[in-house]
Amino acid sequence: MSSENIYSFDRRLLARMTGALGDDKTIGKICADLGQVFGEFLPDLLHSETGLDLTIGYAGFDTGLKSELIRKLGDGVALSDCLLRNWCSDFTISCDSPAIIAMMEMLLGSPADSIEEPRPRNLSGIELDVAAIVFEKVAGVLKSAVNAAGGFEPIVGKAYNAEGRAAADKDAEDVYAACVNITLGVGPVLSTFSILVPQQTLLKTTIVFPKGIGQARRQKTAWAEQVEQQVRRSMVELQAHIKLEALTLAAITQLKPGDVIPFHDPKDVRVDVKANGRDLYVCEFGRSGARYTVRVKDTHGTEDELLQHLTR
Repeated sequence: MSSENIYSFDRRLLARMTGALGDDKTIGKICADLGQVFGEFLPDLLHSETGLDLTIGYAGFDTGLKSELIRKLGDGVALSDCLLRNWCSDFTISCDSPAIIAMMEMLLGSPADSIEEPRPRNLSGIELDVAAIVFEKVAGVLKSAVNAAGGFEPIVGKAYNAEGRAAADKDAEDVYAACVNITLGVGPVLSTFSILVPQQTLLKTTIVFPKGIGQARRQKTAWAEQVEQQVRRSMVELQAHIKLEALTLAAITQLKPGDVIPFHDPKDVRVDVKANGRDLYVCEFGRSGARYTVRVKDTHGTEDELLQHLTR
């Protein structure tokens, strides 16, 4: 057989023949059933865990190659790569950043009517901690809905910003997937979270409505406390600013290595400590052994106010 008689096989046709690509009607029915499960069970589940009134609703689906679907989500989203044994070895959960920002503000005490619509942006490390917990709860409902054999728990990957997603392996085959979109209302903020699943997996899935997910509502629970504890454990870079004696512009331009600039304060040297561009403490300069130190003298607000400043 000569090379002239060899033709490339249509990719979509091959995927349809091998069960890796379904028609929109079939995929849409599965996505709608999954969206109904989330709409029915996730609000009570999240309320029981956070004390927040959240609204959940199915918002349709999209199909295409998985890489294209993730690219269409944009940059202002957080992602997590997940797997659930005996169901899917590679699915992705995403959430728009405004929902995570608003949720964290409310968990830290801000009333819903004081929250303004945040602009989509990269999440900070602390906010990604909150996103990770949201992803775990979404994955938990998904696990119950797909009823995978063996009762294994989903493995939820570390939350990361979309722009930090690693480049796709050139040797790995891109798969046809479905993106299930679900609205997430947090106070006045309406965002979307999505679940991206290979169509080959969805076509083999029968959605079931889990029992016993709903729990008695309470104002503050272990999940909210877990968020607070994660926030408190997050590392924050501090910066100390010391006021120096004023110099003329001419003197400044003549400075060279070895020159000394005195502190402005003659005795106890005042140091302003900041984090994330915000004033936190008024300190005095000191020394402990071979290390220079600052001693806290006053604060710029209460503990709750400092938490609010540091997490924005």
